[in-house]
Amino acid sequence: MLNALWLGFFMVAAVSALSQWLVGGNAQIFAAMVESLFAMAKLSVEVMVLLFGTLTLWLGFLRIAEKAGVVEALARWLSPLFARLMPGVPRGHPALGLMTLNFAANALGLDNAATPIGLKAMRSLQELNPHPDTATNAQILFLVLNASSLTLLPVTIFMYRLQQGAADPTLVFLPILLATSASTLVGLLAVAAVQRLPLLSPIVLAYLLPLGLGLAALMALLASLSAAALAQLSSLLGNLTLFALIVFFVAVGAWRRVPVYEAFVEGAREGFDVARALLPYLVAMLCAVGVFRASGALGYLLEGIRWCVEGLGLDTRFVDALPTALVKPFSGSAARAMLIETMQSQGVDSFAALAAATIQGSTETTFYVLAVYFGAVGVQRARHAVGCALLAELAGVVAAIGVCYWFFG
Repeated sequence: MLNALWLGFFMVAAVSALSQWLVGGNAQIFAAMVESLFAMAKLSVEVMVLLFGTLTLWLGFLRIAEKAGVVEALARWLSPLFARLMPGVPRGHPALGLMTLNFAANALGLDNAATPIGLKAMRSLQELNPHPDTATNAQILFLVLNASSLTLLPVTIFMYRLQQGAADPTLVFLPILLATSASTLVGLLAVAAVQRLPLLSPIVLAYLLPLGLGLAALMALLASLSAAALAQLSSLLGNLTLFALIVFFVAVGAWRRVPVYEAFVEGAREGFDVARALLPYLVAMLCAVGVFRASGALGYLLEGIRWCVEGLGLDTRFVDALPTALVKPFSGSAARAMLIETMQSQGVDSFAALAAATIQGSTETTFYVLAVYFGAVGVQRARHAVGCALLAELAGVVAAIGVCYWFFG
């Protein structure tokens, strides 16, 4: 899928450039495309410099949390919920703890740290699978919740906004929180409807009801605020939550007599390795997206969508954020490249860039998650996993656009 998407960017760009040259007489289009290639390669390195620091910093603090038992305690706390939602998994099975660790890493915005844990969880679930080529109900629920990706701290998106010169990188904190909550809720409800899960059981309600009431109270509070106050509150909560979590990790680590400095360095070393491995993928996708825009192909696509939206009598400002949404189901690196490119071309604090950042944080990469997680255990029949995951992704995108009009419109 990723090979086809990357090749498609270049092939469509080539056709678009040839049409501009042969039909429109624009002989400079090829120079613009080559210039874009080198510009995007340079931008990739600039982004990676900050990404090195961000991943190194954050994985260092996460390692302190792991050694202090914070993540393990979270796993124990959530295990009864997942045991109820996944009746096919025996109580105390290692998969429950691994899934909880995976969700915790996703919630903290640590996508690269979450994937290895998630693969271990999927392999553990596969041990319980009586039909190895067909996904079980537990595997489907785990995958859909992974694809909807509830993210409480979208650290990497803050980092991209900082790198592009945003005055307040955490401005999108609350919009992303609301959009990703909508995505996860729809994903859970979709799977629950198909699998007839007991969402109204006392144990499940004991976990989900306080969360739902908390979100409802937050929505009620936000509804009473002006746009300027919303932006200010989002900034305050984003920065306060991030710093408070770091202090909490360090304080608990010190209380548990963890050598916090050594633990941080150990985790930071892993973060450095993860960031280094991402550079080739970032260069590949940013260059492909740069050529796609420079050829005029992206402009044609967006103008077509804009024309349809105008025909419906709707506001068209969100259209420039749609490239991120369109490629997100197929490739996280391509969506990341589209987000960065939108920030550069539209302005980091433009409505389009804010909407693209919110879309990027609202869901995961559906087909990538399907391919990696099911491919790792040899599952070929996904059953209702694809439909439920795509429904959750659509809900996240729609919610992201709506929330951005609410906050920044």
